[in-house]
Amino acid sequence: MASKDNGRTSNRGFASMDRDRQRQIASKGGESVPADKRSFSKNPELAAEAGRKGGRSVPASSRSFSRNPSLAAEAGRKGGQASHGGRGATAGPGEGD
Repeated sequence: MASKDNGRTSNRGFASMDRDRQRQIASKGGESVPADKRSFSKNPELAAEAGRKGGRSVPASSRSFSRNPSLAAEAGRKGGQASHGGRGATAGPGEGD
């Protein structure tokens, strides 16, 4: 049963909030993390260790990107398209790199 509020089907939850309220809440996301733990750009060693931990949590048999570069490239393209909301022209393989 759809409401008449901008085509939304529910008036509950984060997605139903107006954009300003979402931004206000999202901007607080890192506040609970100590500054020395949240700043990978200022501490490359911390970033590298976090990456190693993440890599160790995946079994070697499931690390398909390391064995299949084209799969990794495709995933990267999908991620870029998703994060940019489908804006702009889509580049084919090897274009726009």
